[in-house]
Amino acid sequence: MSTTETRGTDAFGGVETKLEVVVLPVADVDRAKEFYSRLGWRLDADLAGDGFRLIQFTPPGSDCSVQFGESVTMAQPGSLQDTYLVVSDVEAVRAKLVELGVEVSETFHCATGVMCRFRTQGAEDRASEAAPDHTTYGTFASFRDPDGNGWLLQEVTSRLPGRVEPAATSFGSAAELAGAMRRAEAAHGEHEKRTGVADANWPDWYAAFMVAEQTGDKLPS
Repeated sequence: MSTTETRGTDAFGGVETKLEVVVLPVADVDRAKEFYSRLGWRLDADLAGDGFRLIQFTPPGSDCSVQFGESVTMAQPGSLQDTYLVVSDVEAVRAKLVELGVEVSETFHCATGVMCRFRTQGAEDRASEAAPDHTTYGTFASFRDPDGNGWLLQEVTSRLPGRVEPAATSFGSAAELAGAMRRAEAAHGEHEKRTGVADANWPDWYAAFMVAEQTGDKLPS
């Protein structure tokens, strides 16, 4: 079996290899700390020693954290670009960033191809506003921290098949769960219109829809 076909922990004999931390190259540690604190990211650590400082933040609902500080990387400040932050509602997150005083792009989608997400505003294949029908994986917005490290918001409401193991289905926050329930409610309403019958087992239908969204399986209709 090739590495592209392996799933779960098979590739390393049952040992998990989780992406845990991304290191951000920054020039001003306290300025970066203030910025990520303002975003509402959880401060996990602020450790200092002789010529050394390490700060760790975790975005809301994320299993992966970021670290920055003094003597933690040789990369040039601002050189980390297009790091994805996956969200269930780009427009809601963008509005909050604007409220917090963060300079963030308008929402956009790629009219042709997929490369516009990595280009500056005004690219010919970048179309303003969300993707039609908010197609999953299709809507973006971007912002930078004070050092120029670039973040790319991507709206994901349902996963590609095989992307998430059914046993690992979970929600990172109450807001994310509420968003999934709203989408399930809307889809269930269309289901009842098609059948012409009130569905007394709607909790089971909701649950199946919400799990299928995360695992990338076929959505119930």
